Amino acid sequence: MDMNSYVTGLVEGEGCFCISFNLRTKLNTNIEVRPSFSISQNQKNLELIKLIKNFFGCGAIRYSKHDRCYKYEIRNLDNLMKTVNIHFQNYPLIGSKKHDFENFTLICKMMKSNLHKNKDQLEKIIDLAYQINCGKRKYQKSFLLKKIAK
Repeated sequence: MDMNSYVTGLVEGEGCFCISFNLRTKLNTNIEVRPSFSISQNQKNLELIKLIKNFFGCGAIRYSKHDRCYKYEIRNLDNLMKTVNIHFQNYPLIGSKKHDFENFTLICKMMKSNLHKNKDQLEKIIDLAYQINCGKRKYQKSFLLKKIAK
């Protein structure tokens, strides 16, 4: 089996590229940017989640009692750049998550260049992040834009 193609297909259906935000008054912009990549599976598929973690060689697995699922997640920016972004550049998504991945990668690159610490660039990051479908959000886009320290 071609594991690279399998992972890409699995992520197309069960994966998530997400940029979340937290309010942090100690930061120059008042907003922390948190990228993450995850795959969720029913508790019966824990071995599959372990296999995916071994494939990427980083990240963590956690159990959610709320929906009785295991979630494999990578949050470290360097790991996201070196593993996730490289994988999907070499084994591209072709469905609806392709656009999410493109925005996710652009945001990760902006963060790697410390642009998330610049108020104007943070507005661009927020705009791109809200084009990614990652479910319920803690904050409305308009709320975050107002919170950026001017």
